[in-house]
Amino acid sequence: MQKLLLLISAILTCFASTAQEGENPSQAQVMTLGVFHFAYPNLDAVIVAEEDQISVLDEPYQSEIISIARAIEEFNPTIICVERMPERQQFTDSLYSLYLEDRLEPQKNEIYQLGFRIAANLNLPGVHCIDDMGRHYDNVSELFQDSVRLAGLVKYHRNSPDSIYQVPTFSGRIPGIIDELIRKNSPDYINDRLSIYLLNPFKYEEDPGDFLGVDFETGRWYNRNLRIFRNVQRIPQSTDDRILLIVGAEHLNLLNLFFDISKEYEFVSPLPYLESLNQ
Repeated sequence: MQKLLLLISAILTCFASTAQEGENPSQAQVMTLGVFHFAYPNLDAVIVAEEDQISVLDEPYQSEIISIARAIEEFNPTIICVERMPERQQFTDSLYSLYLEDRLEPQKNEIYQLGFRIAANLNLPGVHCIDDMGRHYDNVSELFQDSVRLAGLVKYHRNSPDSIYQVPTFSGRIPGIIDELIRKNSPDYINDRLSIYLLNPFKYEEDPGDFLGVDFETGRWYNRNLRIFRNVQRIPQSTDDRILLIVGAEHLNLLNLFFDISKEYEFVSPLPYLESLNQ
């Protein structure tokens, strides 16, 4: 262990000595557009009751989506990323080809409604799939395979005293998509949503003093979003590119931080573009 620490220290020292002061190089712009999942798959922590769901194929929601797409197009993205696993890239490319040929039946998801729409309007060749489910530590993977241990985590989650903390969640039918996206992309909302990842089940312990809950959230959220960020980095790009990332709004509490502090990217908020629709 001591040799490993010395090696890491030597690498970091070498890196620091080669860094030069001065202006940062040009940065590619990145806009993160946080959305609720238009098709309501209800696979996330926030579950929307059926009676509160809307159909984005109906009015006035379809007109709102068209307006949102036009507003975001003012950013003039050259690369569009969507929340889908990279192994489904070929499948997504085939759907986009059908979309361009007007042979794809309308779909409710935001990949179709915003990703494909904006890409087609700007004559882009397609969209990039950048999602990832994260990687868990062995102790968490073992927990998932043990129904008794998993039941303990579920019980803790359901009975946690952390419910006393007020954090913003979806409640009731949204008044409109534009207003909902403005709310979900506001800095205060995003910061509040990050706070929940330091509560339940973050504090769960099977044995006093262990870090099982911490390890669980490390894979479920932090590792997942770091991998999403890495997938964006993997896309061939230049500093002249403008990247649009359409993703579930929950991801913004980490992704916005990563892009904002990154030396490679300049973070651009979608709020001015969305708010212009209410003026």
